[in-house]
Amino acid sequence: QVQLQESGGDSVEPGGSLRLSCAASGRTSFRYCMGWFRQGPGKEREGVAVIDRKGNAKYKDSVEGRFTISQDNAKNTLFLQMNNLGPDDSAMYYCAAEVCLTDTLGHYSAVGSGYWGQGTQVTVSS
Repeated sequence: QVQLQESGGDSVEPGGSLRLSCAASGRTSFRYCMGWFRQGPGKEREGVAVIDRKGNAKYKDSVEGRFTISQDNAKNTLFLQMNNLGPDDSAMYYCAAEVCLTDTLGHYSAVGSGYWGQGTQVTVSS
């Protein structure tokens, strides 16, 4: 059984920063990817950033250079540092395991159904 719990979502002004965290419990060793995904109002869920077992990161084009994914293996925690946020970044952000980006446009695929957290809301507005 895998549990993923996100935190760190908030309301910020354009240009602001946030750091999301995802605490994993239960099974914490994953074969493929862990990462962050988001779903904005009226939009499909998309991949934002993933990291594989070797520590290689992959990002959606529109967040490259602004977002940084990292992990603390000792604490079984995944992070997403988000800088220079804009209104288009407003979304519910989900942490997931065994779900990998298939390209830099945000498309993704899961091993089985993957494992998903409940999400944390990020709102960027002035």
